[in-house]
Amino acid sequence: MRLPIIASLALLSGAAWADAPWGKVDLPAGQALHEKHCTSCHVRMYGGDGSKMYTRDGRMLSNQLELLQRVAACNSSVNANLFPDEEANIAAWLNQRYYHFDN
Repeated sequence: MRLPIIASLALLSGAAWADAPWGKVDLPAGQALHEKHCTSCHVRMYGGDGSKMYTRDGRMLSNQLELLQRVAACNSSVNANLFPDEEANIAAWLNQRYYHFDN
């Protein structure tokens, strides 16, 4: 059985993923990266400021790992070329701002 890349990374990173999938993060950097790389696409999709992406009924994310995986998938699909720590910063900021998933 082949594991997706993000799952493989989770296994390799060990303890950092035990407490939270993103480990130590920089929330202000996450917000800035989100504004630079994510907002314009979300505005095109949902209008307004794009935050409906996170607040709409029926959103499909249910935990921190799924949020991190979604950020990684978006990074890949828009070719933002973010590093894993930058993805983690965005995911942690989104969690603090919108999702509020527990560790």
